[in-house]
Amino acid sequence: MNIDFPFQIDSRGRMAATTDDEHIRDLIEQVLFTSPGERVNRPTFGSGLMQLVFAPNSDTLAAATQLSVQGSLQQWLGDLIVVEGVDVTSEESTLQVVVRYVVRRNQQRQVSQFQRAV
Repeated sequence: MNIDFPFQIDSRGRMAATTDDEHIRDLIEQVLFTSPGERVNRPTFGSGLMQLVFAPNSDTLAAATQLSVQGSLQQWLGDLIVVEGVDVTSEESTLQVVVRYVVRRNQQRQVSQFQRAV
């Protein structure tokens, strides 16, 4: 059983649970949107993605962001997934991230999309 993220209570008044594939997606979301230094006992956990959003937009920054995010995912979730690609786009006040990965446990390819208002 995996605890759902974000933490919530289900209709029976218990911790909400999630499937293995949804749990991996939840873990990816946590890595993407956690800033290094935000977690007390894991000061390097996260991708720093949110800080890069406010930098001047350029092709160089986009490439650096994609490499940084992909590296963070490999570092923190490399035992669970193989990251095949990361696409980061920022339109108006919304950040969109698409992650393509293979789940190591069953070798299934997955694509997850995340959005966050900035």
